[in-house]
Amino acid sequence: MSLTLTPRVPDAIAVAALGPAKIAQMLQSQAAQIEELKRQIEWFKRQIFGNKRERFVPQVDAQQMHLGQLLGDLAQPGDQSETTQIVPAHKRRRTVSDFSDEGAAAATFFDEAKVPVQVIEVPNPEAQGLAPEQYEVIGEKVSHRLAQRPGSFVVLKYVRPVIKRRDTQTLHCPSAPLGVIEGSRADVSFIAGVLLDKFRWHLPLYRQHQRLQEAGFKTSRPWLTQLVQQAAQLLEPIYTAQLESIRASRVITMDETPIKAGLGGGGKMKTSYFWPVYGEHDEVCFPHFESRRHEHVQQALGLKRKPGTVLLSDGYEAYASYASKSGITHAQCWAHSRRAFFEAQGAEPQGAAEALRQIGALYQIEDDIRQAKLSGEAKRVHRLTHSKPRVQAFFTWVDQQFEQQGLLPKNPLTKALAYVRERRAGLSVFLEDADVAIDTNHIERALRPIPMGKKNWLFCWTEVGAKHAGIVQSLIATCRLHDIDPYTYLVDVLQRISMQPAQRVHELIPRLWKQHFAERPLRSDLAP
Repeated sequence: MSLTLTPRVPDAIAVAALGPAKIAQMLQSQAAQIEELKRQIEWFKRQIFGNKRERFVPQVDAQQMHLGQLLGDLAQPGDQSETTQIVPAHKRRRTVSDFSDEGAAAATFFDEAKVPVQVIEVPNPEAQGLAPEQYEVIGEKVSHRLAQRPGSFVVLKYVRPVIKRRDTQTLHCPSAPLGVIEGSRADVSFIAGVLLDKFRWHLPLYRQHQRLQEAGFKTSRPWLTQLVQQAAQLLEPIYTAQLESIRASRVITMDETPIKAGLGGGGKMKTSYFWPVYGEHDEVCFPHFESRRHEHVQQALGLKRKPGTVLLSDGYEAYASYASKSGITHAQCWAHSRRAFFEAQGAEPQGAAEALRQIGALYQIEDDIRQAKLSGEAKRVHRLTHSKPRVQAFFTWVDQQFEQQGLLPKNPLTKALAYVRERRAGLSVFLEDADVAIDTNHIERALRPIPMGKKNWLFCWTEVGAKHAGIVQSLIATCRLHDIDPYTYLVDVLQRISMQPAQRVHELIPRLWKQHFAERPLRSDLAP
């Protein structure tokens, strides 16, 4: 959003030459521009200082007392005189933290199957100088403390004996174990760790390089970049198979988010876009394209769609254009509609509050559905019974607001009303289809690592780097959706991809990998 500057106010001579109608029109235009500038300033203030949550909180009635006032009035004596009361002393049980020495014995704060434990024997000073027969060990107490080494990296040293057979007088030495990247000195566990540090924990490669140097390793920064590129190339067939699985879904959710990738003019980075797509099996992929043009939707999904396919998105016209070309149903997001009314609260608090209240009632019904764990036909019937009347009442209220004709076209509430009225058909799709969500919040949550990463690694140096980032992020984000440890998954598939037949590569996508290989995954030589 950019500020719109008002035109220069005319001088007295120019005003005198204008008629009353022109002066009134000019004052009305300037008043509208002032209101627009105020709204923009409030928007910028909220982005910098305010709460960005869009949950609607109704205004409290000014005549209603809060509980503290009521109790205070009841506590006041009739003569307003001070009274004192002596409270007898008492003992209070002290809460012991799980991370304290006392609480660690009662509640373990780590997974003993994953975390290495170093045992330290603490001698009892009372037993010093005593013979073993002079005391008896009747038990022990255990406490845990979280510790850290300066460098947690490990070097695997493979010692290969060279033998000489006496009968043939020939020398023999076993070959070094093959790595996932031919000729590389990086173990698969290190490659998986680098990918997770960069794309899950958003630690840029130059910081990882600094950490390696401080831990005593002499490596170059380009070597880390090459590792990420080569690992992404190994994972690309799995990413492609997962994207095909999403394309085959009946209900697809799609969005777009910007990313700086590649050098532009004047030393600046070009703005390109990830177009995340979310399938019905809780899978997400991040295709990368150089712009926000409409044709990228078709490039990501393909034009031929099976009957009954539904595309759920926000109000960007590229999705509506694709839906009309492919003949699929286009569902739209209620959260984006709610956002328009949320931003209109400063200009029209009463009208925006009423819209937010009615939309909030729809979300309460969705909460009831989740609490009751309804699905399929039961979920559809519940929506038709409870949500459909509220949706109809909401759009009736929207039409009434336009009939009143009391708002200017540029008023934020007018824009919000026009936004939802133009998208009434798309906003009503979820009522008849139980598989369609009420909003796109699930894909918003899945793509959150992208803007989080931009706060840390800022940009991708090339478009190829952005493509590789999308490949790795797709698999990591899908692992989290299916409750899979991304480290275990990456260590396994980076080794398994070279052994897997091309026609069965789809078995390595996280959803199917959990069914076929999660119980006995391939490990690194570092694992015990």
